[in-house]
Formats: sequence, structure tokens, C-alpha cells
Amino acid sequence: MRKALYLILIAGLSLTSCGTKKKIAELEKQNKECQDLLNSTTVKLNLCLTEKESLSQQNEYLKKNNSELLNNVGNMTTLSKQGAQNIEKALESIKEKDLKISRMQDALTRKDSVTLALVTSLKGSVGISDPDININVEKGVVFISIADKLLFKSGSYVVSDKAKDVLAKVAKVINDKPTFECMVEGHTDNVPFTGNSVLIDNWDLSVKRSTAIVRVLTQDLGVKPSQLIAAGRGEFIPLVENKTAENRATNRRTRIVVLPKIDEFYEMIEKEMKKQ
Repeated sequence: MRKALYLILIAGLSLTSCGTKKKIAELEKQNKECQDLLNSTTVKLNLCLTEKESLSQQNEYLKKNNSELLNNVGNMTTLSKQGAQNIEKALESIKEKDLKISRMQDALTRKDSVTLALVTSLKGSVGISDPDININVEKGVVFISIADKLLFKSGSYVVSDKAKDVLAKVAKVINDKPTFECMVEGHTDNVPFTGNSVLIDNWDLSVKRSTAIVRVLTQDLGVKPSQLIAAGRGEFIPLVENKTAENRATNRRTRIVVLPKIDEFYEMIEKEMKKQ
């Protein structure tokens, strides 16, 4: 009996042991499957986290880019308004400059007309057809040029008696125009002046000849001293090259520069030029 019970117990334990092993194997299999599933899920989770980080960065970039675009749109709107305003101002400025240029051209035309009338008047008043006396316009200024052979002896600054007849006609023109100013310029050739107790060089000679003419005009011919300017230019503004005696004679001259006070024209031109 005992032996039978022992055998039954052993058989039961054997059956139990076989069932446990089978159950353990099944559990291990399930555990492996769970572990594989966990690993797979972990990988997917990591991928999702990576994608989330990337998407988050893209989202931030897009937000920033969108904000910049909105700002640019605002700036472009502002710039468009400013551009339109600038174009309008530029057009107005062009119109104003065109008007100024037109006014300046009118003023210059009127000034040229006055200058031409002045030259005609001077020629009529002087009334001399001598080739050694020339009245012309240079750069809008009237010049009366008188050869020195009509005024002085060689190397001298004493005005000759013949010269006073010519200067009397010039004085009449100046006296008839009390608002005019006249600059008396002395010019020499390039032959060096040997000098004396009074004069040193051609500068001195040209200035002395100028002041001598001024004294005749004021003291003998009644021209107001306030209308006259004495100036010496020496040998430095020749009309022709000083290569021949004839050319040197041409360069020795006294030039009277007539300066009419055309204030309304000059002031207009100066004001318009300052506005440019």
C-alpha cells in the first residue's frame, strides 16, 4: 500500500513538474514577446520624440519667419508710402528747378539786351572809329580798350595831351551814367622795366598808368572818384604773344571796364543759384 502511494506521489510530482516547465516556457515566451514589443515601442517612441523635436524646431522657425514676413509686409507698406511721397517731392523739385532755370534764362536774356544797348550807347557817345580804340563785350562785361600810344610815351606814365581828348569822351559816358562804376586797368608788354627812383617793374608801371588816367578823369574831367577803381595788371594778360614789336604794342594798353549796376538782374541770378 505504501509503495502504491509512493508511486502515485511520484507520478503526481512528475506531472506537476512537467506542467510547471511548460507554463514557465510559455511565460518566458510571453515575456520575450512583451520585451520585443517594449523594445519596438521604445524605438518608435524615440522616433516620435525625435520627430516631435524636429517639428517643434520647424514650428518655431515658421513662427519666426511668419513674424518677419509680417514685419516686412508692414515695412514694404511704409516704404511704398515713403517712395510715393519721395517721387512726389522729386517731381515738385524738378518743377521748381525748371521754373528757376526759366527765370535765370529770362534774366540773362534781359541782361544781354541791356549790355548790347550799353555797348551801342558807348560807341555812339565816344564816336571814334580809331582802330586803337576798341569797345566790346567779354563775358557779359563792357570794355573800352585804348592803345597806350594814344595815352603815354614809351616807359612813361604821364598822360599825353592827345589822350585827354579821348578820355574826355569816356568821361562824358561815365558822367551820363552816375550809377555805373569803371575799373581802369593798366597793361604792359613783357619787356622788363629797367626801373628808376619811382618804378621797379611792369607791375608798378601798369598801376602808375592806371592811377594817372584816374587822376585825369577825376581832376580834369569831373568824374566822381567813387565811380572809379584803379588796377594794374602788368604783363600777365596779353592779347597776343609778345613775339614782335607790333604784338607788344597791342598788349600795351589801358582798359576801362564799365560795370553797370544791373542789380535787379544780378540779384535775381544770385538768389536762384543759392537755392539750387
